[in-house]
Amino acid sequence: MNESTAVTLKPELVEELLKAVRTPNDLFGPEGLFVRLKAALMERMLEAELTEHLGFEKNAGRGMGNARNGYTTKMVQTETGPVQIRVPRDRAGTFEPQLVAKYQRRLEGFDDKVLALYARGMSVRDIQRHLHELYGTEVAPELISRVTDAVLDEARAWKSRPLDAVYPIVYIDALFVSVRDEGTVHKKAVYIALGVTVDGRRDVLGLWMDGSEGARFWLNALTELKNRGVQDILFVCCDGLSGLPQACEAAFPKAIVQTCIVHMIRASLRYVPFAERKNIVAGLRTIYGADTQDTARLALDTFDEHFGRKYPGIVNLWRTRWNEVVPFLSYPTEIRRILYTTNAIESLNFQLRKVLRPKGHFPNDDAVLKVVYLAIKHASFRWKPSKDWPRALTHFAIVFGDRLPV
Repeated sequence: MNESTAVTLKPELVEELLKAVRTPNDLFGPEGLFVRLKAALMERMLEAELTEHLGFEKNAGRGMGNARNGYTTKMVQTETGPVQIRVPRDRAGTFEPQLVAKYQRRLEGFDDKVLALYARGMSVRDIQRHLHELYGTEVAPELISRVTDAVLDEARAWKSRPLDAVYPIVYIDALFVSVRDEGTVHKKAVYIALGVTVDGRRDVLGLWMDGSEGARFWLNALTELKNRGVQDILFVCCDGLSGLPQACEAAFPKAIVQTCIVHMIRASLRYVPFAERKNIVAGLRTIYGADTQDTARLALDTFDEHFGRKYPGIVNLWRTRWNEVVPFLSYPTEIRRILYTTNAIESLNFQLRKVLRPKGHFPNDDAVLKVVYLAIKHASFRWKPSKDWPRALTHFAIVFGDRLPV
């Protein structure tokens, strides 16, 4: 608040108010002074609105047709709890309050508070208990559901919004949720495409749910991105999603598909007892940290000689996925550092899992969409471009200069 709008309370007024306060509850409790002051101020403002509407003060305007006609009691939810107020009426029924409109049961800020709690993984019942404990207010579960349902149109509009023409990197990953379908709970994948814009900002480009992946599914998903404005992607980083390389070749033929090295390391360590993991990680580092693809191939052969007999599954994993593991080795270190890990989307998925896990299973896909959309919106407030991005972009411009916007 600046100096021109600040209001200074007179000390004698504060002293007078404090005479009615003996405990913190007398001030901030459900029936405390703070709530009563808020109610009194709201009622005074409503009276002023009605006076403006009628054109004359209270106890004036006799014989002028319309007039005051008593009050309606209403409980209004506010950011600091429920407030019961008396809303004045007029005889003609033409008065439309602006402060608290007809049928309005909550003031600005209530919906945002409910949605913030929902985005953090709270169920409808959890939110109901939270609001009761914090503000002493009883909010019907139906009201909370209506507030959260209202976000579905926003989420659907967000899913179809226009996108940039070029994204240097798009990370794609999946997480799994339980959804009830015709009385049976099934696991469903939620696929998320997280793009990095030319100026280094992160932006979730797409969100899809499907029971199984494959080339047809990914072609539909990538075609959706094209229809929303994406013309080119330099790199698609993922964790070996089935059918994605083939779909990329059809939709974005110039895009390079790069398997996440961190995922490869994690998959490799599933074969290894904890005591030996340090040696295995060091051996794998010689592969993905090699200067060129040729030296990486030699490093894999050396790894096979040392560990292949004991851990053939690791060697087989890397040889099978080799063509999608090594593309980043053809590029400078600045580009490699951005490419070889999907930490950006892993961080997002970590936050999403924290929200999704407490909810158990969902009644339908829309319930999943609400939670995931709100959680993404909440997480994106803290996103900032990587400090390494300017250096990486310089190299992107040199290597892919003809494909980046001027």
